[in-house]
Amino acid sequence: MRITVSGLPGSGTTSLSRYLSECHGFTMISAGEVFRQCAKEHNMELAAFGRLAEKDPAYDKMIDARQKEIAGKKDNIIVEGRLSGWMVDKADLKIWLFAPIDCRLERILLRDQIADIETAKAITLEREHCEAARYRQYYDIDINDLSIYHLILNSEHWGISELGSIVDTAIGQVQVAHGNVL
Repeated sequence: MRITVSGLPGSGTTSLSRYLSECHGFTMISAGEVFRQCAKEHNMELAAFGRLAEKDPAYDKMIDARQKEIAGKKDNIIVEGRLSGWMVDKADLKIWLFAPIDCRLERILLRDQIADIETAKAITLEREHCEAARYRQYYDIDINDLSIYHLILNSEHWGISELGSIVDTAIGQVQVAHGNVL
């Protein structure tokens, strides 16, 4: 089984992916964590690293190609990232998480240890704009086109265990439909 989990920053994609990985024993690959690690390695803030990636497509393309390569070679995998739904061929279940900006900003504030909500908002909106432009330019992908996803869930209303329960049910149904219950 191949599952993708995508969503805007702070929507809970990494948390849900970790939950699913732990519950089902699937391997998890996270584009966001790879991107954040690259930013740290370059001693840069996320937004600044995003601007660098905007100037040099090699950064994004490296991360995207790596996800696609690993996902193509493995079964029982969760690929988490903004573009994973678009990049993982033959995914059995594609999930998009969303939450209103205020909810996402609170999460980002805590996760990234940003000083205040206005700074978090400026960084997040710049990052989203920068990424959307790169996706359009590099791959002709409109990140707002959710038509490729099997499940679209609002993570503001449910915690990870509740979201996980919904996705667990979907996983079970996909397995039944494919005749290969794990």
